[in-house]
Amino acid sequence: MTTWARYPYEGRAVLITGGGSGIGRAIARAFLEQGATVAVCGRRREPLEETLAGAEAGRGIALVGDMAEADEIERVVGEAREALGGIDVVIANAGLSEPGTIEDLDEASWERMRSINLDGLIRLARATVGELRRTSGAFIAVSSIAGLGGDWNQTGYNATKGAVNTLVQSMALDLGRDGVRVNAIAPGFTTTKQTRERLEDPVFWERLRDRLALDRAGVPEDVAKAALFLASPDASYITGAVLPVDGGVTASCGTPRPL
Repeated sequence: MTTWARYPYEGRAVLITGGGSGIGRAIARAFLEQGATVAVCGRRREPLEETLAGAEAGRGIALVGDMAEADEIERVVGEAREALGGIDVVIANAGLSEPGTIEDLDEASWERMRSINLDGLIRLARATVGELRRTSGAFIAVSSIAGLGGDWNQTGYNATKGAVNTLVQSMALDLGRDGVRVNAIAPGFTTTKQTRERLEDPVFWERLRDRLALDRAGVPEDVAKAALFLASPDASYITGAVLPVDGGVTASCGTPRPL
């Protein structure tokens, strides 16, 4: 099991974008473990089906769609709503990071990141908010601590994630009286297929480790546990929060660890 706690997700329907690997896969499997019915969305069917491997019949649905395309978002949400009989929780996890300084940030790179990280999330929210009003549901954006401060060589990514964090806060204010809670999870550096090579570099690892209060890199299951909590009745009075899941990185003002 992913969690120590047990959550009452039986009969609840969850839509997760970017569900074919990494953090999205861990979140999907965590909700399945807790009894939810889960629709995972991504650009390729095979990874989505790998995410759902072992799920009980009828409790896992793979929906192929590109979160950078407005018409595909509308289609995926409609298919999820029909297949699940409604949507109680939306996890906006699809994202893209491309390194570069402001001089490197050409129009194509900016468009790719913005179209998924920000525009796609806005479109997903617009497409699902009516359903979440009906179910008194929860919307959770998987953002990043990169939206809480700057990074070297991540200008475009920082910009999109900073926008996501304030978007979540604005949505929470507007939707609170409708019974919809909106929060964000801000992971730190997390071990995935895309980041494993950097973590295996001993120089990079030691520099990263110097920032980590808990002395380890995050894993996707760390983020999944936070998602289970924020979507649950235990978080019924939490909205507009941006929750760092970062091993203590943002607890520091940047002073180096004592030798």
